Amino acid sequence: MNEFDVVVIGSGSAACAAGLRAAIGGLKVLVIEKSNRLGGTSAMSGAGIWIPANHLAAAAGIADSKQEALAYLHAVQPPKQRESDSGRWAAFVEAAPDMLQFLATNTPLDFQLVAEPDPFTEAPGGKMFGRMATPKALSRRLLGRFAAKLRRSTLPHSFTYKEAVDLDIYHHPVKAGFKVWHKLLYRWMTNAGGQGTALMVGLIKGCLDAGVEFRLETRAVRLIQDAESRVTGVEVEHEGETRQINATRGVIIASGGFEWNKEMLDRHFPGQIDRIGSPSSNEGDGQMLARMADAALLSMDQANIYPCLPTRYERRPSGLPMTFQAEPHSIVVNRHAKRFVSESDFNIGEALDARDDQGMPVNLPAFLVGDHRFLNAALPFRWYAAYDRDWVKKADTVSELAGKLGLPPDALEATITRWNAQCETGRDTDFRRGENSWEEYKAHGAANRLKPIDKPPYVGMSLNRSILGTKGGARTNERGQVLREDGSVIAGLYAAGLAMANPFGTRAVGAGTTLGPNMTWGYIAAETILRQNR
Repeated sequence: MNEFDVVVIGSGSAACAAGLRAAIGGLKVLVIEKSNRLGGTSAMSGAGIWIPANHLAAAAGIADSKQEALAYLHAVQPPKQRESDSGRWAAFVEAAPDMLQFLATNTPLDFQLVAEPDPFTEAPGGKMFGRMATPKALSRRLLGRFAAKLRRSTLPHSFTYKEAVDLDIYHHPVKAGFKVWHKLLYRWMTNAGGQGTALMVGLIKGCLDAGVEFRLETRAVRLIQDAESRVTGVEVEHEGETRQINATRGVIIASGGFEWNKEMLDRHFPGQIDRIGSPSSNEGDGQMLARMADAALLSMDQANIYPCLPTRYERRPSGLPMTFQAEPHSIVVNRHAKRFVSESDFNIGEALDARDDQGMPVNLPAFLVGDHRFLNAALPFRWYAAYDRDWVKKADTVSELAGKLGLPPDALEATITRWNAQCETGRDTDFRRGENSWEEYKAHGAANRLKPIDKPPYVGMSLNRSILGTKGGARTNERGQVLREDGSVIAGLYAAGLAMANPFGTRAVGAGTTLGPNMTWGYIAAETILRQNR
């Protein structure tokens, strides 16, 4: 009952990719999940997956290569990341296409390309198309007795990610629904879903078919180590009892981030945080387990940060990731009432999280300000804003709005006046909003790039950091092995996904920067176990 070759902690995409690869390789695998739901943050996601040089692009005749992908990563990632993570980028680029092909072969997942460009298309190695993949819809019924245990999402998973992008469901939800009503009806009748639902149905089904065992409500509390400090198992709590599970070939930590651990979050992300858009079970268990085993923890100040609308999940306030901050007739300003980033920048989260030499945020609190036309741009905004009735402030004058937001009135007046002048010329000379390929794509046409803020009433709301998952954790090498402070390997211990010190930090290189690399690192860790740890 408690003797396995591999124990995987967590049940998200990184965990299941690892468990599946190990099981297909002939190992006896156990996946443990501390909550009563399978799928982790991945099940809640949109399931955009960034994989360069993948087999889908090759089949479509799209030119891409591992060399171009690596050049792109070196061109767009921060210097600090280049210094520390070049080796792991190379390992990711080498393994990622094999990982996606492996999943397509060994699970019910049917991947398709999405017409989204790299956010830095103009950089060396950037691509307009071919690196973003996503699964088609799958029925939860494939999971049998686990169907009801799959984690639900705040996102509308009745649509696939490709449909959500192609039909622009944020701006045209009713029109989109009419266009694919027959598909939505069929999915409702078959208990099917797209996005993270489809991704995790496919991964879990693949694992089950390969003989992977899943145990829910089983929390890892300690890693077991032998006299040479090799990790040989996990001590877990289940139904009030503590027991030991042996792992003869290794333990893979893939338990997600620590964003719901208030003490850890306050320490590593000081300053304002609006919302968290992940399961409340992401409390840093994996990071603490690794530290107790003498692992080095790095990148603890990195996270997947993106604007979120208010919503509720698990009977508590939560966040729904959405690009509402780039709507016409609005801008984003910092605590000094100054613009500091293009509102359409895919990495606006990085700008929101910018810090000084003491690690404190330099722009927060930040705010979105606009006029009443912003509210009319998308029906879903009004729907979700109702979850936090005190969030949106309204005023008849810019000065009055500044007072309600706690901003300097003269500075906000000057910023809006400058913005309106730029709208007249059609050029954002400060941050070039809408001028690169990504921002032009997201604007749905040049006419929507720059719109003035000059029709009262005026509106404003906080736009601080919202976190979809932290990206700090156990330091790993290019084989997914966990390392100590001195760089030595902790034998038998591996980490993947958001529980590792992720080589892709806050700066995203594609809309699927989180899922693609996370699954790849789970795959790499299992490959290492199969090849080396016998």
